[in-house]
Amino acid sequence: MLSYSIRRLLILIPMLLFLSFLVYLGLELTPGDAVSYMVSPEMLSGMDAGDLEEMRDALGLNDPFIVRYMNWLGGILKGDFGYSLASGVPIKDIVFDRLPATLELSGIALLLSTFFGSLLGTISALRRGSIGDSALSVAGMLGVSIPQFIFGLLAILVFTLNLEWLPVGGRLVPGYETFWDRLPHLIMPSLVLSATMVAGVMRYSRSSMLDSLNRDFIKTARSKGLPEWRVNLVHGFRVSLTPVIVLIGFRLPTLLGGSVIIEQVFQWPGIGNEFVAAVRSRNYPLIMMIAFFSVFAVLFVSFLIDLFTALLDPRVKLD
Repeated sequence: MLSYSIRRLLILIPMLLFLSFLVYLGLELTPGDAVSYMVSPEMLSGMDAGDLEEMRDALGLNDPFIVRYMNWLGGILKGDFGYSLASGVPIKDIVFDRLPATLELSGIALLLSTFFGSLLGTISALRRGSIGDSALSVAGMLGVSIPQFIFGLLAILVFTLNLEWLPVGGRLVPGYETFWDRLPHLIMPSLVLSATMVAGVMRYSRSSMLDSLNRDFIKTARSKGLPEWRVNLVHGFRVSLTPVIVLIGFRLPTLLGGSVIIEQVFQWPGIGNEFVAAVRSRNYPLIMMIAFFSVFAVLFVSFLIDLFTALLDPRVKLD
């Protein structure tokens, strides 16, 4: 296990470099730059082409592509993430200021979706063919079919505008900074963000549980006279978790990306909101850094999934 873990971690390094190069190349091919956003039409009318080129030179935008990429990569290795072209604030400060809000929202959504998705999927599999199984299957189809922003707008309409139970958006109220103070603002976005994932995990968990219950080792456990709850939960449920964990693991980076929409709907001050603002302002250093963190999250989660799969299912070999 240790040698396998070390090998996988070493493989992450060239993969991370290659993917970061592709992302940087993709940004290079996009039209426009930060200067075209920073200079207003009124200022542009009083400037000539030489002034704009001086601004681009000062920001390093006229350097060759490979030079800019190597400078960026060298800064990353030194712990220097650069500065925002729009505000001049260090990108490190922006990321570490916004990241806790996104992690809080995504983490709670992941816990809710994992618990309820696995629970409802297992219940649906154990009650196969019943009215409850049919109702959960229909709910799962609706959950994966309806876009998240529709759920968000409906939640605002019902729980904020009509019932006036919950605040419409934001994360903090001035003077209130504890988790319990943030909880009313967190309920709607976390539930909406987890809604589609609950449906996906539930359907996947149901299929996996049904497959496990038809295996020979389940029949053997029943033939030994084990209680039905032990057969279902200890033997069937444990094996059925393997593909579900793979799904949940790869949904974690997706949650970070999917929170962009939810953060926009509920005005949640996280990385998603900052990413949208960076795209609008063509703030390439900030875009690149957020994309780099996302790529790293996907690769690292893939590594963790392999380890958890091997721990849960002894049939998996790490040779």
